[in-house]
Amino acid sequence: MHFLPEDLDDYIVAHSAKEPELLAKLNRETNQKMLQPRMLSGHYQGRVLSLLSKIKMPESILEIGTYTGYSALCLAEGLTAGGKLHTIDVNEELFDFQKKYFESSPYSKQIKQYLGDATEIIPQIDEKFDLVFIDADKPNYPKYFELIIGKMNPGGIILSDNVLWSGKVVEKVKTDDESTQALLVYNKLLAEDPRVETVILPLRDGLTISRVK
Repeated sequence: MHFLPEDLDDYIVAHSAKEPELLAKLNRETNQKMLQPRMLSGHYQGRVLSLLSKIKMPESILEIGTYTGYSALCLAEGLTAGGKLHTIDVNEELFDFQKKYFESSPYSKQIKQYLGDATEIIPQIDEKFDLVFIDADKPNYPKYFELIIGKMNPGGIILSDNVLWSGKVVEKVKTDDESTQALLVYNKLLAEDPRVETVILPLRDGLTISRVK
């Protein structure tokens, strides 16, 4: 989803950091082989994730929703030398694809993959996080927030993707549209929860930055 005119969007991408070679290869292979390649963070959003991570310099990152591993590799660029990135996905068919690219990167020893239900896995990870990226099934966004908020270090950052949901958050919601209903609850939660301060960026399909107080 692009909220800006295409020519302006193209200009922004052209004048932002270039896509690293390994990620460009991952981008191409995802588009060639995957059924829903639009789920990929992609070049521009990937550079935003990378830059935010580099600014934060996290020791511990949690990613909920790995897909093909693109966003994990972007976030890993900001890890401290001894830092760790934990990434969870429920799709076992993608595990080896992710692993191939993780092992081809400079961060192979810093990335830990988890396969299964994130709501069950998150409580089992004995870590406090500096940075969390939520990009998984939308109906569980509010639950993910409640699971991670107590595991955040003060000043930690929570990034939430797809929070504008192709503009559906400002349209009349269908009764069977569970994802949009959940995102409306989630966006309200982040805006009102006193434990975080939040801004929504109209970046691609909407990216929220929440800082834990």
